[in-house]
Amino acid sequence: MAGLLVLAVLLVVGGRLAWSWLNPLGERTVDRSQPVLLQSIKDLSRFEAATGTFQVVVDLEKDAAFLPDAVKGTRTLFVGAGSVDAYVDLSGMAANAVTVSDDRTQATIRLPRAQLEKPNLDNRRSYVFAQQRGLLDRVQDFLSSSPGDQRELYVLAETKITEAANASDLRSRADGNTKVMLEGMLRSLGFTKVTVKFADEP
Repeated sequence: MAGLLVLAVLLVVGGRLAWSWLNPLGERTVDRSQPVLLQSIKDLSRFEAATGTFQVVVDLEKDAAFLPDAVKGTRTLFVGAGSVDAYVDLSGMAANAVTVSDDRTQATIRLPRAQLEKPNLDNRRSYVFAQQRGLLDRVQDFLSSSPGDQRELYVLAETKITEAANASDLRSRADGNTKVMLEGMLRSLGFTKVTVKFADEP
């Protein structure tokens, strides 16, 4: 009995290994990507002062004028998630932006206001979670060389996140963080009085 049991186990294991090797429906992934090409390097002269994380649900509907949605029309719900960085461009400082007293105990700095980077969408957290398509749209996607193109959804999500970032206090938070950073740094260098102002302040 023990021998038969061992034989049965070996047959089952061998059968599964053989099937996984001969399985005509199995697929494998081969990465034939070319080496990454470095196109350019830029020196940065800015302070990344704050980051905002955003999420938006894009509800995009396309209808035909004279056909019902069941025949021609799509509605897609897309979750767009990403971040927006706020930074102060230190290269934009004027030549006289930094003034120091004769006894080197006081310093005054004038900075440009913070700016916002374009949204950086997270592909792992951005996805289509619901979609309805008419019959003609299904046929068109089936015949298309690039079905389910989501570029429009990503662009729309980026636009909405940009608008939300502009309406938020992200830039003012970046201004405050930059001010605190410079005050701490200059005090550590021995300055007892540090004044940080922005270029549009009197």
